[in-house]
Amino acid sequence: MLLTSFPAGPLQANCYLVAQGPGSGCAVVDPGMDAIDGVRAAAAEHDLTPQAVLVTHGHFDHLWCAQDVAAEWGCPVWIHPADRHLLSDPMAAISNESAAMLRSQLGLDGTLPEFVEPADVRDAVDGATFDVDGVTFTVAHVPGHTPGTLYYLIDYPGDEVSQVMFSGDFLFAGSIGRTDLVGGSHPQMIDSLRDKVLPLQDDVVVLPGHGPQTSIGRERTTNPYLVQIAEGL
Repeated sequence: MLLTSFPAGPLQANCYLVAQGPGSGCAVVDPGMDAIDGVRAAAAEHDLTPQAVLVTHGHFDHLWCAQDVAAEWGCPVWIHPADRHLLSDPMAAISNESAAMLRSQLGLDGTLPEFVEPADVRDAVDGATFDVDGVTFTVAHVPGHTPGTLYYLIDYPGDEVSQVMFSGDFLFAGSIGRTDLVGGSHPQMIDSLRDKVLPLQDDVVVLPGHGPQTSIGRERTTNPYLVQIAEGL
């Protein structure tokens, strides 16, 4: 298994390339702002060919370059139907006031790039599985951060790790995704954590959308949100 990543854009969102090994097809998870050059460099370094783009949710810092990657390599984009509209209008996920503040913080002028839906968009729905050149991804729908937030699971060959989760902004080391943005829901987030995280094995490695990796076991005992949910608070 080959996993490589880099933080992209002003918000340093983690973009991942996942493959069976060098010289094979790969999945690109969450190519956000300024990610296209990093995808090109990682693909060239490991002789990889992107065959799918996997989007964990529709926020701009996770899908900004989805259209670019899909067009350059002619591959499909997987996203939950509830967030699909954000492929062509990512600013719809934040308020007008937040969008104006964001443009200022990121040094953007009044004109944003033209976003269009990629040519091949596929529905990533709860329980779905699909194969990318020998790597099987399983989809879990975990609304709360956005209505269409997902995580993707793959089995990992080895004795110490059973699976790897690409959690986007759903679960972080020591924290969870915010629920105060457009489409967010704290009650849904709590349900998603209880139903789709706590039942997982402790040895599942979590690769989040920002920050360092963690594990389900570590989060089960140290993440205050998961601790409270486990205790029924």
